Amino acid sequence: MEAPDVEIRRSLRRRRTVTAFRENGRIVVCLPSRLSKAEERRWVQVMLDRLAAQEKRRRPSDEGLLARAGELSRKYLDGRAMPSSVRWSSTQRARWGSCTPTDGSIRLSSRLQGLPTWVIDYVLVHELAHLLVNDHGPEFWALVGKYPRAERARGFLDGYSHAAGAAPADADEDDSGDADGDDVT
Repeated sequence: MEAPDVEIRRSLRRRRTVTAFRENGRIVVCLPSRLSKAEERRWVQVMLDRLAAQEKRRRPSDEGLLARAGELSRKYLDGRAMPSSVRWSSTQRARWGSCTPTDGSIRLSSRLQGLPTWVIDYVLVHELAHLLVNDHGPEFWALVGKYPRAERARGFLDGYSHAAGAAPADADEDDSGDADGDDVT
């Protein structure tokens, strides 16, 4: 495995905390300037491990997605929506997720990988609700609204789309009931 590109940012103002995040394809580790080179190496490795664990949680396998969908269905939809499969899809460029109620399959855009878990959960709940209700009518939104972070996640996805230069799709725009081509906004 290739070593990650790591940038170290030392700060005189930073006293005790160490943080790490991704920025422009590299990992940035911010730490106090008073640390020795040995402490720096130790903390960089600790933070790389933490970041990798965090990203792994945010990029579950297809089997992990299916298990999570089952948990969310039980918790918010009384277990009524049980998908036959849930998988990542790299072909979805305009949608966050889609489902096919006839076979119970759900696909999530791989663009969601790395986003907060509660945002991915919202997209799963949205698609699970489509296994029960095909359109974006009041009954559908009542089901989605059972997820406590639904509005926050919608706002997050709208902002994320805007920042990426893609205008978010309006969920109420297409109320045709075409559940095979569902937009999550």
